[in-house]
Amino acid sequence: MELELRHLRVLCTIADSGSVGRAAMALGASQPATSTQLRRIERILGAPLFERTAAGVAPTCFGVEVLGTAREVLARIDGLGRPAGEEAAPARQEVRLVATSTLILPGLLGRTRRQRPDLLLTVNAVQRISEVVELLELEKADVAIAVDYPGLELRHSRAVAHRDIATEPAFVALPAGHRLGRRTEIALADLAEETWLLAPDDGAGWPEVFHRACAAAGFAAVAVREFCGGRLELQDMIAAGLGISIVRASTRPLGEVVVRPLTGMPIRVRHLLVWRTAAVGGEIAEALFGAATAAHRDLVAGVPQVQPWIGGVHGEARP
Repeated sequence: MELELRHLRVLCTIADSGSVGRAAMALGASQPATSTQLRRIERILGAPLFERTAAGVAPTCFGVEVLGTAREVLARIDGLGRPAGEEAAPARQEVRLVATSTLILPGLLGRTRRQRPDLLLTVNAVQRISEVVELLELEKADVAIAVDYPGLELRHSRAVAHRDIATEPAFVALPAGHRLGRRTEIALADLAEETWLLAPDDGAGWPEVFHRACAAAGFAAVAVREFCGGRLELQDMIAAGLGISIVRASTRPLGEVVVRPLTGMPIRVRHLLVWRTAAVGGEIAEALFGAATAAHRDLVAGVPQVQPWIGGVHGEARP
């Protein structure tokens, strides 16, 4: 099997729909057939393109890169297919968006494409939050989805502004059979002897915020392993009993994994829309912010354990 244009359209439809089932309806196909086609495409490309979320599916980091290329290819092909003499479509304003791995991105992209067809969003995935700020400051990007942590707020020049999309607590992911797995919430101090699987330094304060929280709880985490894989691989490691991890509250547990709140919310994560004011006007920034907040609301709506803990923050633009 070779990759064809129809496969690229399937991938883009899945990303815009946020669900294989909704994508199948839009494509006029069955859900099993669309799922099978997605698995075949992933086998061709050699890595997963989507992962399951509480709201459906979201692109992996690799998937974001593939989708960006797919949209460019399809836009060029659609342009070639225009009959001679046909009036060209109105020019679309390109907005270069960068993001780290975030489940907000698919919903943001889908809503923006529906509500602002005059905007052409191109997406670039990066690994570290510090890269996001650097790309904006160097005028290599126009807007970004990023995170920071209360007490370690994102720093940037006055050429860049940001708004708070939402703040959510960090939870802990445990094997389903863990001794504390039946508790409705868990004190961080009760996990002092555990082996932790932690994401690497993100350039914004992680894992410093984790170690600060441990110190405040009266211990130092000594068994810490850096984990660089994706969310699915992380849950596989946890289910196998190889460690526990700090995860976003909106994380949907899979298989033999449970996700529990930490008593007192000792670690919180703030989602941000960040943009370069010279490139993105107030009207566009407002549209992107609205799409991002709606995407976050949809993301947490299907995760019952989040509801008593989530705190939405709708802030003003900050230089």
